This record gives sequence, C-alpha cells and structure tokens, in this order.
Amino acid sequence: MLPSRPLPLILLLTVCATATTGCVHRRLTIRSQPAGAQVFVDGKDAGYTPTAVDFTYYATREVRLVKPGFETQTRTIRLPEPWYQVPPLDFLSDNLMPIQVTNRNEFQFSLQPQVVVPRGELLERANTLRTEARIGVDPSGK
Repeated sequence: MLPSRPLPLILLLTVCATATTGCVHRRLTIRSQPAGAQVFVDGKDAGYTPTAVDFTYYATREVRLVKPGFETQTRTIRLPEPWYQVPPLDFLSDNLMPIQVTNRNEFQFSLQPQVVVPRGELLERANTLRTEARIGVDPSGK
C-alpha cells in the first residue's frame, strides 16, 4: 500500500538525485617562464605563476603578467568552449550529467628580460623629441 502522501517523498528523492548530479568545472591555468610573475585576469589579481582560477563563461580574457626585471606582457586569450558546452547541450552537461567534468585551459607565457636603455641614449631621445615638438615636426614622419 502506498503512503497517503507520496508527492513529498518523490520531490525529496528528485531533489536529492538532482543535487548529486555533476556539472562542468571550468579552470584557467597560467604558467610563465620564469615562474613567479604576478597575474591579472581582466584587471583582477589572480596570484603568481603558476596559478589557476575558476571561470564561469567561455569568452576572451585579458591576461597581464608583471615581474620585476622583465617586460610586462599583456595578451588577449580566447577560452574555447568544448562541444558539450554548446547550446543546447550545455544545459544537459551543466545540470544533468551524472559525473563532474573538469574543463582545463592552460596558457604558457615567456617573459622577456627588461631592456635597460642607457641614460645618455634616453636623454638624447628626449632632447630630439623636445626639439621636434618646438619646430612642429611630426615624429611619425607624416
């Protein structure tokens, strides 16, 4: 004989079954050579390389690496969506898959040593620009 109120039991079982289903875990990993560069993803501090951050949406991101003694490097990267994240499949993979899937995106940066311009050369370039500005010369040559 069925209980007099099977609906709450069915709802409870449905909620439990749905809560235990997997989803897609999205992870962006940034590495640099040499390691230890400070990473900014879309202007927000993400730590020091190697570092990994979670993300929600597939899109383009601006990644900036800063390390003393090296040129700052800024690059726009694209986080491509895997086939199971293309609509309408994304609803199924995000909500109804029985396991959790981790989508990893890894990017490697090679930092270049900072070029130190000798003081005399820097002053000479500054004086040249100053002179050209006084006489109205366009530095681009136009």
